[in-house]
Amino acid sequence: MKTFVALFAVARELVGTETIEVELPEVATVADLRVALATTTPALAEVARRAAIAVDTEYASDTTVIKQDSKLAIIPPVSGG
Repeated sequence: MKTFVALFAVARELVGTETIEVELPEVATVADLRVALATTTPALAEVARRAAIAVDTEYASDTTVIKQDSKLAIIPPVSGG
């Protein structure tokens, strides 16, 4: 299935766009999304490994199932002072 992922903070800066399209298996989990992000967009490999992933406005674990119409977002860790 093709799905779109919203990018925030450093993920957006690394890729230079607000969203990216990702191809996932028909039955996919957040763990599958992390792999797909790292594979299709190497600039996101490290960020995808550490970032929070939101599925339909809720933070999700790696075992969360992604549906065709799910709204996805990658939210990198932030630091500041």
